Amino acid sequence: MTAPAPPLPGGEELVERVLARYRERTVTALLRHIPEQSPPYLYELAADYPARPCKGLRSALCLATCAAFGGRPQRALNPAVTVELFHNAFLIHDDIQDGSELRRGEPTLSAAYGVEVALNVGNATNLLGLQRLMANRRELGGELAWRLFEETELMCRQSLEGQAMEIAWIRDNACTLAPADYYRMCLKKTSWYTFLYPCRTGLLVAEGADTDASRLDRFGWYLGAAYQIQDDVLNLVGTLADYGKEIAGDLWEGKRTLMLIHLLERCTPAERTRAEHYLHGTRAQRGPGAAEDVRWLLDRMSAYDCVESAREAAAGLVAAADREIAEVLAAAPPPDVPSGEAAEARDFLLALPAFVVARAS
Repeated sequence: MTAPAPPLPGGEELVERVLARYRERTVTALLRHIPEQSPPYLYELAADYPARPCKGLRSALCLATCAAFGGRPQRALNPAVTVELFHNAFLIHDDIQDGSELRRGEPTLSAAYGVEVALNVGNATNLLGLQRLMANRRELGGELAWRLFEETELMCRQSLEGQAMEIAWIRDNACTLAPADYYRMCLKKTSWYTFLYPCRTGLLVAEGADTDASRLDRFGWYLGAAYQIQDDVLNLVGTLADYGKEIAGDLWEGKRTLMLIHLLERCTPAERTRAEHYLHGTRAQRGPGAAEDVRWLLDRMSAYDCVESAREAAAGLVAAADREIAEVLAAAPPPDVPSGEAAEARDFLLALPAFVVARAS
């Protein structure tokens, strides 16, 4: 396995600083565009998830990519808000589909207000994202606005297809999946809307509608898969205070993570039969008595080194992401931006792969 590049000195601090700065810009702009007049339980709740403590990774990637490739981040602020709005709409709907109870350390909208309210708020958040897409025509010109619309349609399609894959695996009790199936799901569900879409959007704003927006795709794909693996690992071995979501929630929901796929490949026939029996049905059908099975699955994953194998896979993906971003930045002309923001944005992109697998939330 190829080892990742050594972390940049001060890389974690740099990433945290850039994330915090860009998140503040994005959330401030986002909240300005939420209507003040609202029917009950609608627009005021669309501000709930964005205002909760979070990293703001996706919008920061959009702004940092724009700066790193010679653009003015202010021109990318509205696209960054669009990225954040679609992200939060996905979160609301994802929490409904998974029956999740916690998001960013607080009750999910569906847990606090019910599925009907949460579903409508998710749809309203998508509407607000569409409004921001429309505003690009005025702020960035028609040609670039259309390219950004095309990128958004592509991201939504890929993400929905990835979500459909995951839902189908649970619904059909798929127990013969290979790691390649998991990686394909990661590409569609995680890589596209967490990394490829923000990077492609920032690159288009920096270089114009005619640019090749795919130059960062391999970087985004590798990083997205590593990010998803780390998220799945934290779901099993993280702490509630850091992770902000239910620990072992993926096992309660029957999600086909890389660790679960490894377990089903490595365990004995008798253990496989027990695992398949547990995975059949929904979380609600399992009931609270399934806690013993969840503990057993965690124990078996430990016995077969499933978490360690997943971490090794993530490290290999980070090494590939390191190579990709270094090569793309080396081939790009130095950005002509008077402040130090462009150089810091480049350092941010270079430091991000190591940060993705070192994070605790």
